[in-house]
Amino acid sequence: MNLLGIVVMIAGIVFRINTLLVILLAGIVTCFISGMTPLAILEAIGKSFVANRFMALFVLIMPVIGVLERHGLRERAESLIRKLRHATAGRIMLFYMIFRQCAAAFGLQMDGQLSFVWPLVSPMAEAAAQRNGELDHSLQDRVRSMAAASENFGNSYGNLIFLAGAGLLLIKSVLLGIGLEADLGKMALFAVPSGMAAILICAIYFYLFDLWLVKQTKKSSREIRN
Repeated sequence: MNLLGIVVMIAGIVFRINTLLVILLAGIVTCFISGMTPLAILEAIGKSFVANRFMALFVLIMPVIGVLERHGLRERAESLIRKLRHATAGRIMLFYMIFRQCAAAFGLQMDGQLSFVWPLVSPMAEAAAQRNGELDHSLQDRVRSMAAASENFGNSYGNLIFLAGAGLLLIKSVLLGIGLEADLGKMALFAVPSGMAAILICAIYFYLFDLWLVKQTKKSSREIRN
Protein backbone atom coordinates (compact mmCIF):
# COMPACT_ATOMS: atom_id res chain seq x y z
CA MET A 1 0.00 0.00 0.00
CA ASN A 2 2.89 2.39 0.69
CA LEU A 3 3.88 2.22 -2.98
CA LEU A 4 0.41 3.04 -4.33
CA GLY A 5 1.56 6.56 -5.27
CA ILE A 6 4.17 5.08 -7.62
CA VAL A 7 1.48 2.88 -9.19
CA VAL A 8 -0.63 5.99 -9.83
CA MET A 9 2.32 7.69 -11.55
CA ILE A 10 3.03 4.66 -13.74
CA ALA A 11 -0.65 4.43 -14.71
CA GLY A 12 -0.69 8.13 -15.57
CA ILE A 13 2.33 7.73 -17.84
CA VAL A 14 0.86 4.66 -19.54
CA PHE A 15 -2.49 6.36 -20.24
CA ARG A 16 -0.81 9.70 -21.10
CA ILE A 17 -2.71 11.74 -18.55
CA ASN A 18 -1.64 15.31 -17.76
CA THR A 19 1.72 15.07 -15.97
CA LEU A 20 1.03 17.76 -13.37
CA LEU A 21 -2.33 16.18 -12.51
CA VAL A 22 -0.76 12.72 -12.15
CA ILE A 23 1.99 13.99 -9.82
CA LEU A 24 -0.53 15.88 -7.70
CA LEU A 25 -2.83 12.85 -7.48
CA ALA A 26 0.08 10.53 -6.61
CA GLY A 27 1.11 12.88 -3.82
CA ILE A 28 -2.40 13.07 -2.41
CA VAL A 29 -2.77 9.27 -2.50
CA THR A 30 0.56 8.84 -0.72
CA CYS A 31 -0.44 11.37 1.94
CA PHE A 32 -3.76 9.61 2.59
CA ILE A 33 -2.00 6.25 2.96
CA SER A 34 0.44 7.77 5.46
CA GLY A 35 -2.48 8.93 7.61
CA MET A 36 -2.51 12.67 6.88
CA THR A 37 -5.80 14.57 7.12
CA PRO A 38 -7.18 16.53 4.12
CA LEU A 39 -6.33 19.81 5.86
CA ALA A 40 -2.74 18.69 6.48
CA ILE A 41 -2.41 17.67 2.83
CA LEU A 42 -3.57 21.10 1.64
CA GLU A 43 -1.17 22.75 4.06
CA ALA A 44 1.74 20.66 2.76
CA ILE A 45 0.88 21.50 -0.87
CA GLY A 46 0.65 25.21 -0.01
CA LYS A 47 4.02 25.22 1.77
CA SER A 48 5.67 23.40 -1.14
CA PHE A 49 4.27 25.89 -3.64
CA VAL A 50 5.48 28.90 -1.63
CA ALA A 51 8.91 27.36 -1.06
CA ASN A 52 9.33 26.71 -4.80
CA ARG A 53 7.54 29.78 -6.17
CA PHE A 54 10.58 30.84 -8.18
CA MET A 55 10.35 27.59 -10.15
CA ALA A 56 6.77 28.56 -11.01
CA LEU A 57 8.03 31.89 -12.34
CA PHE A 58 10.55 30.02 -14.50
CA VAL A 59 7.76 27.91 -15.99
CA LEU A 60 5.70 31.04 -16.72
CA ILE A 61 8.59 32.66 -18.61
CA MET A 62 8.65 29.94 -21.29
CA PRO A 63 5.20 30.59 -22.82
CA VAL A 64 5.84 34.35 -22.72
CA ILE A 65 9.06 33.95 -24.71
CA GLY A 66 7.24 31.61 -27.11
CA VAL A 67 4.54 34.21 -27.80
CA LEU A 68 7.14 36.93 -28.35
CA GLU A 69 9.05 34.72 -30.79
CA ARG A 70 5.88 33.92 -32.68
CA HIS A 71 5.27 37.64 -33.14
CA GLY A 72 8.75 38.27 -34.54
CA LEU A 73 11.08 38.91 -31.60
CA ARG A 74 14.04 37.13 -33.20
CA GLU A 75 13.44 38.83 -36.55
CA ARG A 76 13.32 42.25 -34.89
CA ALA A 77 16.58 41.54 -33.06
CA GLU A 78 18.27 40.49 -36.31
CA SER A 79 17.04 43.57 -38.21
CA LEU A 80 18.31 45.84 -35.42
CA ILE A 81 21.81 44.39 -35.60
CA ARG A 82 21.92 44.72 -39.39
CA LYS A 83 21.49 48.48 -38.92
CA LEU A 84 24.50 48.70 -36.58
CA ARG A 85 27.50 48.78 -38.90
CA HIS A 86 30.23 48.05 -36.34
CA ALA A 87 28.45 45.27 -34.47
CA THR A 88 30.10 41.85 -34.61
CA ALA A 89 29.12 38.55 -33.06
CA GLY A 90 31.99 38.74 -30.57
CA ARG A 91 31.22 42.32 -29.54
CA ILE A 92 27.58 41.48 -28.94
CA MET A 93 28.54 38.51 -26.77
CA LEU A 94 31.11 40.56 -24.84
CA PHE A 95 28.59 43.35 -24.21
CA TYR A 96 26.03 40.84 -22.96
CA MET A 97 28.64 39.08 -20.82
CA ILE A 98 29.53 42.37 -19.08
CA PHE A 99 25.85 43.23 -18.63
CA ARG A 100 25.14 39.78 -17.19
CA GLN A 101 28.09 39.95 -14.83
CA CYS A 102 27.02 43.36 -13.49
CA ALA A 103 23.45 42.11 -13.03
CA ALA A 104 24.63 38.99 -11.18
CA ALA A 105 26.89 41.15 -8.97
CA PHE A 106 23.74 42.90 -7.73
CA GLY A 107 21.89 39.61 -7.23
CA LEU A 108 19.64 39.87 -10.30
CA GLN A 109 18.91 36.38 -11.59
CA MET A 110 17.15 36.59 -14.96
CA ASP A 111 17.18 33.04 -16.36
CA GLY A 112 19.54 34.35 -19.02
CA GLN A 113 19.65 31.32 -21.32
CA LEU A 114 15.88 31.33 -21.73
CA SER A 115 15.06 35.03 -21.41
CA PHE A 116 17.99 36.64 -23.25
CA VAL A 117 20.36 34.27 -25.05
CA TRP A 118 17.91 32.27 -27.17
CA PRO A 119 15.47 35.04 -28.19
CA LEU A 120 17.92 37.99 -28.37
CA VAL A 121 21.67 37.44 -28.06
CA SER A 122 21.89 34.41 -30.34
CA PRO A 123 19.89 35.87 -33.29
CA MET A 124 21.77 39.18 -32.96
CA ALA A 125 25.12 37.38 -33.09
CA GLU A 126 24.00 35.28 -36.07
CA ALA A 127 22.82 38.38 -37.96
CA ALA A 128 26.16 40.11 -37.31
CA ALA A 129 28.10 37.05 -38.46
CA GLN A 130 26.13 36.81 -41.71
CA ARG A 131 27.58 40.12 -42.93
CA ASN A 132 30.74 38.28 -43.94
CA GLY A 133 29.00 35.37 -45.64
CA GLU A 134 26.52 32.56 -45.22
CA LEU A 135 26.40 30.46 -42.06
CA ASP A 136 26.11 26.71 -42.51
CA HIS A 137 24.61 24.56 -39.78
CA SER A 138 27.93 23.91 -38.02
CA LEU A 139 28.82 27.63 -37.89
CA GLN A 140 25.32 28.50 -36.74
CA ASP A 141 25.60 25.99 -33.90
CA ARG A 142 29.03 27.39 -33.00
CA VAL A 143 27.67 30.95 -32.76
CA ARG A 144 24.76 29.78 -30.60
CA SER A 145 27.06 27.84 -28.28
CA MET A 146 29.33 30.88 -27.88
CA ALA A 147 26.30 33.04 -27.08
CA ALA A 148 25.31 30.55 -24.40
CA ALA A 149 28.88 30.62 -23.07
CA SER A 150 28.72 34.42 -22.66
CA GLU A 151 25.80 33.92 -20.26
CA ASN A 152 27.71 31.31 -18.29
CA PHE A 153 30.84 33.47 -18.02
CA GLY A 154 28.96 36.54 -16.82
CA ASN A 155 26.71 34.69 -14.41
CA SER A 156 29.50 32.61 -12.86
CA TYR A 157 31.91 35.44 -12.12
CA GLY A 158 29.21 37.94 -11.20
CA ASN A 159 27.64 35.64 -8.63
CA LEU A 160 30.82 35.59 -6.55
CA ILE A 161 30.69 39.39 -6.17
CA PHE A 162 27.14 39.32 -4.75
CA LEU A 163 27.21 39.18 -0.94
CA ALA A 164 24.23 36.83 -0.74
CA GLY A 165 25.27 34.75 -3.74
CA ALA A 166 25.09 30.98 -3.51
CA GLY A 167 28.80 30.62 -4.24
CA LEU A 168 29.97 32.85 -1.40
CA LEU A 169 27.48 31.37 1.05
CA LEU A 170 28.67 27.87 0.19
CA ILE A 171 32.31 28.85 0.71
CA LYS A 172 31.48 30.48 4.03
CA SER A 173 29.52 27.48 5.28
CA VAL A 174 32.41 25.15 4.41
CA LEU A 175 34.92 27.41 6.20
CA LEU A 176 32.70 27.71 9.26
CA GLY A 177 32.32 23.94 9.29
CA ILE A 178 36.07 23.52 9.77
CA GLY A 179 36.27 26.29 12.36
CA LEU A 180 37.47 29.21 10.21
CA GLU A 181 35.82 32.63 10.30
CA ALA A 182 34.86 34.18 6.95
CA ASP A 183 33.62 37.69 6.17
CA LEU A 184 31.30 37.87 3.16
CA GLY A 185 32.28 41.47 2.39
CA LYS A 186 35.96 40.64 2.12
CA MET A 187 35.23 37.51 0.10
CA ALA A 188 33.16 39.52 -2.39
CA LEU A 189 35.92 42.15 -2.59
CA PHE A 190 38.50 39.50 -3.45
CA ALA A 191 36.18 38.22 -6.20
CA VAL A 192 36.25 41.60 -8.02
CA PRO A 193 39.75 41.09 -9.57
CA SER A 194 38.74 37.70 -10.93
CA GLY A 195 35.61 39.29 -12.42
CA MET A 196 37.70 42.01 -14.10
CA ALA A 197 40.14 39.39 -15.38
CA ALA A 198 37.22 37.39 -16.78
CA ILE A 199 36.08 40.42 -18.79
CA LEU A 200 39.58 40.96 -20.19
CA ILE A 201 40.07 37.29 -21.09
CA CYS A 202 36.60 37.10 -22.68
CA ALA A 203 37.32 40.26 -24.71
CA ILE A 204 40.37 38.53 -26.22
CA TYR A 205 38.46 35.27 -26.59
CA PHE A 206 35.54 36.84 -28.46
CA TYR A 207 37.90 38.95 -30.61
CA LEU A 208 39.72 35.82 -31.74
CA PHE A 209 36.35 34.17 -32.35
CA ASP A 210 35.37 37.08 -34.62
CA LEU A 211 38.57 36.65 -36.66
CA TRP A 212 37.98 32.92 -36.96
CA LEU A 213 34.33 33.43 -37.86
CA VAL A 214 35.13 35.85 -40.69
CA LYS A 215 37.40 33.26 -42.33
CA GLN A 216 34.90 30.45 -41.87
CA THR A 217 31.88 32.39 -43.18
CA LYS A 218 33.78 33.47 -46.31
CA LYS A 219 34.90 29.90 -46.87
CA SER A 220 31.34 28.63 -46.34
CA SER A 221 29.95 31.19 -48.80
CA ARG A 222 32.40 30.11 -51.51
CA GLU A 223 31.48 26.46 -51.00
CA ILE A 224 27.74 27.26 -51.20
CA ARG A 225 28.19 29.26 -54.44
CA ASN A 226 30.26 26.50 -56.00
